[in-house]
Amino acid sequence: MKSIKLFSLLAGAALLAASCAKDLNLTPKYGLNADAVYSDPNNYINVLAKLYAGLSMSGNQGPAGMPDIGGIDEGFSQYVRVYWNLQELPTDEAVCGWNDPGVPELNTMTWNDNSSFVSAMYYRIYYQIALANEFIRYTMDEWLDTKDFTPEQIAMIKDMGAEARYLRALSYYHALDLFGNVPFVDESDRPGVYYPEQISRADLFAYIEAELNDIEALMVPARAGQYGRADLGALKALRAKLYLNAEVYTGTDRYADAMADCADLINAGYSLEPTYEHNFFADNHTSSEIIFAATFDGQHTRTWGGTTFLVHSHIGGSMDQSYFGTTSGWQGNRATKAWYDKFPDTLDTRRLVWLDGMEDTITTVGTFTEGIGITKWRNVNRDGSAGSDPVTFVDVDFPFFRLADVYLMYAECAARTGTNLSQGVGYFNMVRERAYGNSDHNVSTLDLPVILDERARELYSEGHRRTDLVRFGLFTSADYVWAFKGGEQFGTSTPIHYNLYPIPSSDIISNQNLVQNPGY
Repeated sequence: MKSIKLFSLLAGAALLAASCAKDLNLTPKYGLNADAVYSDPNNYINVLAKLYAGLSMSGNQGPAGMPDIGGIDEGFSQYVRVYWNLQELPTDEAVCGWNDPGVPELNTMTWNDNSSFVSAMYYRIYYQIALANEFIRYTMDEWLDTKDFTPEQIAMIKDMGAEARYLRALSYYHALDLFGNVPFVDESDRPGVYYPEQISRADLFAYIEAELNDIEALMVPARAGQYGRADLGALKALRAKLYLNAEVYTGTDRYADAMADCADLINAGYSLEPTYEHNFFADNHTSSEIIFAATFDGQHTRTWGGTTFLVHSHIGGSMDQSYFGTTSGWQGNRATKAWYDKFPDTLDTRRLVWLDGMEDTITTVGTFTEGIGITKWRNVNRDGSAGSDPVTFVDVDFPFFRLADVYLMYAECAARTGTNLSQGVGYFNMVRERAYGNSDHNVSTLDLPVILDERARELYSEGHRRTDLVRFGLFTSADYVWAFKGGEQFGTSTPIHYNLYPIPSSDIISNQNLVQNPGY
């Protein structure tokens, strides 16, 4: 039901908006300060909604007008949009033809510590963490013991505190993956002027792992809660992803642990959506495959980021806009020939492309008709009708985690450890069988390069590719190049320090406790 899907869209923004003022000495109107808000147990759900909405909205007034962070166009700074840009544009999957500040250096892997999209992602992450820290602080016994809340209310608040800790862990995971050694703050750091200490990548990994382990017993079972809210499935998916990349983050592999969480997820009641493209339609909240998603709605979460960006930015040239459930195209993103060549034939139903009027070779990045048109994100329902706003803003949710990814993660862990190989082959082939409609293209053994290519076919345009290429040692390597990698038309290797993004220079300058990532 849409009312369930919209949980993360309600009330929270309005609740917090009145507390913002340039003069921090002003008394909030109507006594709406944190202590007042959290003195009413009924307000907790509204503030929690703001935490979830932080993954979907860019401010307190959609689509623009009251941004959460400044210094960049509000639509550009939306969480999913900046995350997608940093994970997709520097890879072999995507290129964007826009010349907006920050975009060309992502296309060519030539960013620096002043790049706008890099800074926007960094500050978006820490905005989310700051909101979560405050919420968590007011779910602790130190606060609750001063209130006459009922045992039932306290239990409810504790459960919501676990969700906030999950959302904080998710953002810290993105910081870990994208930036490495970063500033660290938690609920014990009280509001005020201070300069956070830097935590090592290995220590942040350990912190995220400990947080997820600690709240595991507090999460509702997978698929048993409200859609769009974190449950045990979301927790295990995040932890599996953390373990999958542990060797990059800490120098020690945890593939066996990743496999164990994947096995639990596979047995948790999810199933592959029979039709692949339905995972990316306006009614994808009904998918049996999506484990955790940022929710969007064309009427209630209007943003120039998120999946509105993903739908519109892929439309241009001769594409039929009505096919996408909208009336405009932004002529920006398209796929590369390197990605397209991974599809050996036209039988693979995941090959959602538009070729009419397009040239597969990109010589001029700014020319939209050079590249492969992508039709994966569409603001239409399964019955063919358009989304709730058939003009601009879309209903498509953005899946951070879904079952097909878990199957491929399990297969990769099996290949890397040499254990449970037959089970890994089986899960890999389930993904293939959904793609082809039969078992004619199944494999009998697992091979890491084949798994990486399968991930490109299955998960393209979903924000996984940079992390995958780093894990396989190919992101900066000369062993694998693609068009405009390193700023050259036919691609070249890049310095290894580009495996991490830099901490923005503004933070380095303002906080003497921080040390910049090597190479920047």
